[in-house]
Amino acid sequence: MAQNNRAEIGGFNYSRTGSMGRHGLPKIQTQHEKSSAEVCHDDSTTPVKAKTIDELHSLQKKKSQPTTPITGSQGAFTPTMSEEDRHRQQLQSISASLASLTRETGPKVVKGDPKSDGQKATHVEHHLYDASLFGVSDSALKFTHILYNLSPAELYEQAIKYEKGSFITASGALATLSGAKTGRSPRDKRVVKDEETENELWWGKGSPNIEMDEHTFLVNRERAVDYLNSLDKVFVNDQFLNWDPEHRIKVRIVSARAYHSLFMHNMCIRPTPEELEDFSTPDFTIYNAGQFPCNRFTHHMTSSTSVDLNLARREMVILGTQYAGEMKKGLFSVMHYLMPKRQILSLHSGCNMGKGGDVALFFGLSGTGKTTLSTDHNRYLIGDDEHCWSNNGVSNIEGGCYAKCIDLSKDKEPDIWNAIKFGTVLENVVFDEYNREVDYSEKSVTENTRAAYPIEYIPNAKIPCVGPHPKNVILLACDAFGVLPPVSKLSLAQTMYHFISGYTALVAGTEDGIKEPQATFSACFGAAFIMMHPTRYAAMLAEKMQKHGATGWLVNTGWSAGRYGTGNRIKLAYTRKIIDAIHSGDLLNATYTKTEVFGLEIPTEIEGVPSEILDPINTWSDKKAYKDTLLHLGGLFKKNFEVFMNHKIGKDNKLTGEILAAGPNF
Repeated sequence: MAQNNRAEIGGFNYSRTGSMGRHGLPKIQTQHEKSSAEVCHDDSTTPVKAKTIDELHSLQKKKSQPTTPITGSQGAFTPTMSEEDRHRQQLQSISASLASLTRETGPKVVKGDPKSDGQKATHVEHHLYDASLFGVSDSALKFTHILYNLSPAELYEQAIKYEKGSFITASGALATLSGAKTGRSPRDKRVVKDEETENELWWGKGSPNIEMDEHTFLVNRERAVDYLNSLDKVFVNDQFLNWDPEHRIKVRIVSARAYHSLFMHNMCIRPTPEELEDFSTPDFTIYNAGQFPCNRFTHHMTSSTSVDLNLARREMVILGTQYAGEMKKGLFSVMHYLMPKRQILSLHSGCNMGKGGDVALFFGLSGTGKTTLSTDHNRYLIGDDEHCWSNNGVSNIEGGCYAKCIDLSKDKEPDIWNAIKFGTVLENVVFDEYNREVDYSEKSVTENTRAAYPIEYIPNAKIPCVGPHPKNVILLACDAFGVLPPVSKLSLAQTMYHFISGYTALVAGTEDGIKEPQATFSACFGAAFIMMHPTRYAAMLAEKMQKHGATGWLVNTGWSAGRYGTGNRIKLAYTRKIIDAIHSGDLLNATYTKTEVFGLEIPTEIEGVPSEILDPINTWSDKKAYKDTLLHLGGLFKKNFEVFMNHKIGKDNKLTGEILAAGPNF
């Protein structure tokens, strides 16, 4: 070996003819040394341009932004500012969001993870108020690190490192816990009542809007902002609502948990890098300080939870609840306010489109089959929950889906099952400690287990999520009384009446204390989220249906041949045949008869559906019991509708009378 001029140690070559290093060992020559001798790297590949471990790790992270896939050309983008100026503008905008109203300055915001070594900090101070008016608190002396529009992989790392209860499941989804609250808190949701909203919003009996004053909102806002500024780091998402580019809304979500950031990354529309360059100031901002409680002694507070909307300031504050659904539905409420002011109808519905371009809207409360029937492998899914209907057609508000997971199975819901993979957030599920397999039947945390995933995880999703004007408006009801027909064709007035009513029925066993069918009504099939009076949304729906030639349908997915306990639930196969006949247009050409009490037009024949079940009276052996039950349900409809009768719509209140006449008549 002494005769050789070269030797190999650990797979690296070094030259004995070179200069000597420490301890008399030959010095390894690198690419940086000006020498004709061979070097230690492999010349067959480009050398790694890193001098430190931090630099090497940084090369693993490709600079890019997560985006919602959009088909079609995006147009060329020419940078109009330097990277440094762009970062400064971003941070100034975020700093303005995080500034408390009673502080002279906003926080000193720094982009990047405070735990990351070697991070080059870029920060900016954002002065908002005159120092002579307000004192500066100690909070202005610390940096607030901003983790801005992180990718799912980065958010996984943050959640698993720093949030107790976060785990990767066997399918690749991120399982997490929402804390004490595993559902929305509608009684803790409040809206600022001011000169504008006092006249525009629906207040009083039956309304979901609980009022609060401006001062109380600002107290809660400052509490939330101060909490967020006290943290080492906060997560910021800048995203969009509404796939229609002409009417989309820019939203900013400031939160303390990676779980919340990933949830909103999935549920909102993800901007392209070019769109982020021009994002600037958002149209609406959420301050999610859910880990921190509100002050229960503040005016209007009834618990440690408060979800507050200020429509004039375009802001939402969350205190005392970590349930992510509050953000999703809070933004939906905002859209229910902003869109109608633009003459755009906001809808709590599913939506799909046939290969021929025919669009159908599906309305329905829990248990009516809205998700099952709107998910059709023969049709494209535009969205599963929230939509807008404008002069341009229909568009999904969201960039993702929020599916229930209780008793989920691959056989019954294959699309949802397959969507639960890397990037998906699983809320409050139970899984095997060793293999991380999720047990979807387990309810030990809550029955309201959920999965939030990007809509492109659904194979037949239509991207972008927009479509032509709807041809069919399908109202779903699970009638446990067994007296509504499997399908009825509705007039415009009837569509408005049943849309405002939002009827379904709970059955024994679904909730504690329910021993027999119980009617449930939710205005516009989403009373918890609407902001204006239900008749305003109903009038807009009828106007658009009339203008674009849409037909209204009432489909009963509940019982036949008797009420729950004596009759039978209508077979799903029959309901699918009915929906298919609606899509194809065959039902428009059917022969119809009219029912008693509700005055519903029902077809006498549908291919693949037994004719005797189309008129419910035929399926009841006890005709008197049928008529008594029919009158009972009609009375429940009338009683529910009383709360809407004091709101006048149309010239001379004529439209209100037409809607009332379209209800039960006896």
